[in-house]
Amino acid sequence: MKTEFSLTQLADPDIKEADKILRACVHCGFCTATCPTYVLLGDELDSPRGRIYLIKEMLEKDKPPTSDVVKHIDRCLSCLACMTTCPSGVNYMHLVDQARVRIERDYRRPLAERLLRSVLAFVLPRPGAFRVSMILAGLVRPLTALLPTPAVGASSPGLLRRIKAMLELAPHGLPQPGPSAGTVFAPVGRRRGRVALLQGCAQQVLAPRINQAAINVLTRHGIEVVLVKDEQCCGALTHHMGQDEDALARARANITVWQREADQSGLDAILVTTSGCGTVIKDYGYLLREDRAFAGPAARISALAKDISEYLAGIELTPSTQKGDVTVAYHSACSLQHGQKITQLPKELLSKNGFVVKDVPESHLCCGSAGTYNILQPDIAIRLRDRKVANIAMVKPDMIAAGNIGCMVQIAGGTSVPVVHTIELLDWATGGPRPGLN
Repeated sequence: MKTEFSLTQLADPDIKEADKILRACVHCGFCTATCPTYVLLGDELDSPRGRIYLIKEMLEKDKPPTSDVVKHIDRCLSCLACMTTCPSGVNYMHLVDQARVRIERDYRRPLAERLLRSVLAFVLPRPGAFRVSMILAGLVRPLTALLPTPAVGASSPGLLRRIKAMLELAPHGLPQPGPSAGTVFAPVGRRRGRVALLQGCAQQVLAPRINQAAINVLTRHGIEVVLVKDEQCCGALTHHMGQDEDALARARANITVWQREADQSGLDAILVTTSGCGTVIKDYGYLLREDRAFAGPAARISALAKDISEYLAGIELTPSTQKGDVTVAYHSACSLQHGQKITQLPKELLSKNGFVVKDVPESHLCCGSAGTYNILQPDIAIRLRDRKVANIAMVKPDMIAAGNIGCMVQIAGGTSVPVVHTIELLDWATGGPRPGLN
């Protein structure tokens, strides 16, 4: 793609990177076949190729984005399926993230939308505030029937529609909190390694059982686990909302405490059980590449970050107690398969440990969760969820496994089949309890 940035513009490292990405695009259109919003809506501007044109024009003209540009960028899930299928290696992730930062800076959203996005950006990264909000949402949830439900479609949803979506996603009850930050879990037997386990934000409130299962598996196999004190949200949620100052501040804070832990007590890896977080942490090196104080440490932390399935693939696990009588539909989270290029390891781990693993048709298509997407774009999200659930039903599973809490909540909202994390099944197979749902 031909670009026309001025020399002054190209002096900006972000614009220089955008120019490189844009020039890699050859307009082939392969991305349209795997883009969830294009598959649903059929609008070229709701495809990666269409959005690339919009972003190019916005950046080149260096003018505030129009409402039409914002609408189509907002509809992007950042599922990154386009990057998996692109033959030219276009780094759409970094391009659309830059566009979101520009929109956040230069576009004036309606007041109600600004307020909602501010509330989400404040509450979601703070487990304490998120827990309180979920308790309040549970109390108000019966009133959702009084809120209007427009016909499912592609039109931009209003505030009441988004509030209804948010309340419908809230759980009926919350489990007890998991272990606190600063806790160290000793290995069983001889210590074979030492790792930090990301505590997460929403996950530690909605499903602390996931990290508990990871701790069980790791310590059972001789790995010491630490929940690092003063760890923050990884920054993914605000990063994808275009609020990069907040996201980068969180990244720097995490890099500081993780590096201190690694230097003082040693870390073989920083393990992540929420793949959306893992994708961003692995990108810290890029995000802070221009920060002289943090560029090196950020690259170090990115190199230490691993999805739980990556780490367990290098460990000889206890022989499984499973007898092959449990059929599992494996949902490959977008952030794992497209963002981190991890596709086979989780399935291989489950299969080797006695589960019958079934691939889900159209596994490349997003379930519609995508961070805050199922709140901000609920109608498209519901259509994607229902499509995902219908595809899962085709393999007739006993359980559904996924590696991302957002996907788990989203899919569970459309099916009665138990939805669990991959690590919960591996814990069960190697001597732990059968996965529960609370």
